[in-house]
Amino acid sequence: MAKVTRDDVARLAGTSTAVVSYVINNGPRPVAPATRERVLAAIKELGYRPDRVAQAMASRRTDLIGMIVPDARQPFFAEMAHAVEQAAAERGKMVLVGNSDYRREREVHYLRAFLGMRVADLVLISQGLTEQAAQEIEAWEARVVLLHERPEGVDDVAVVTDDIGGAQLATRHLLEHGNAYVTCFGGPDTTPPVGDPVTDHVEGWRRAMVESGRSVEGRLVKAPFNRYEAYQVALELLSGPDRPPAIFCATDDQAIGVLRAARELRIDVPRELAVAGFDDVKEAHLTDPPLTTVSSDRPAMARAAVDLVLDEGLRLAGSRRERVRQFPSGLVIRRSCGCG
Repeated sequence: MAKVTRDDVARLAGTSTAVVSYVINNGPRPVAPATRERVLAAIKELGYRPDRVAQAMASRRTDLIGMIVPDARQPFFAEMAHAVEQAAAERGKMVLVGNSDYRREREVHYLRAFLGMRVADLVLISQGLTEQAAQEIEAWEARVVLLHERPEGVDDVAVVTDDIGGAQLATRHLLEHGNAYVTCFGGPDTTPPVGDPVTDHVEGWRRAMVESGRSVEGRLVKAPFNRYEAYQVALELLSGPDRPPAIFCATDDQAIGVLRAARELRIDVPRELAVAGFDDVKEAHLTDPPLTTVSSDRPAMARAAVDLVLDEGLRLAGSRRERVRQFPSGLVIRRSCGCG
């Protein structure tokens, strides 16, 4: 069968190819409702499919949103990427996902690749754009929304959650169970000192401890974000002489590693060790015992990020504070803290 062209659609609909283009692209000129219906009926009858590559070459724009995450193997980033994909689909867009592996050069690699594919909209979970990355974005006039992280000095529109407040809620709750103090699993040495969610989780823990009159000296443990390496750190800590009565983890993945180490060492959670995390990934329901954690509305955050990156009018704001959309955090109480 011969390939159906735009000319074929125009002939069947009794209109011009320009009008067919306006209907397909929803502009730039308006089309009368009756004419639009004729064009859509012709497209359906002929089975016409627009050449998206040709459209992109002509308009310098595609229906693609580029998204870069640190590590999609981690449940939080996988769930966030899925939420963005669903929100983009509701707007008729598709999402390309790249993993930076927490490396700046990988982030630049994906930025160049996505921009080279005519992706004009970017959703980034970034620990901080390099000057080179910022230049790439500016050169291609790409629109950017930062999601989950708001690196210091980066002025792009951002969608975040209340990381400090959420960590305070979790730490206070552990202290209210009568624990003498709470140890915190923060991030590794490479964690940015400002603007990173894990840094804010540590700050929330610190504030809750100080407010309650507890010392934080020697009670911050540097640990990788993933459960496998956090498990190794937890084994060493929990088998030592200064085993803490409670641990607040900056990520649920870390908390899952802590729970595994406690089980291996035959430490009863929560009677001998209370544990709380942050993120409320789906696996938090399935740990033994189920994990107390801090949640945020990821679907709503994803929709906000997609809306902001696609709708230029929503992105225009004055101050840095106005350009940040913050969603509240909430404490999800399960059995690992001692409740129930």
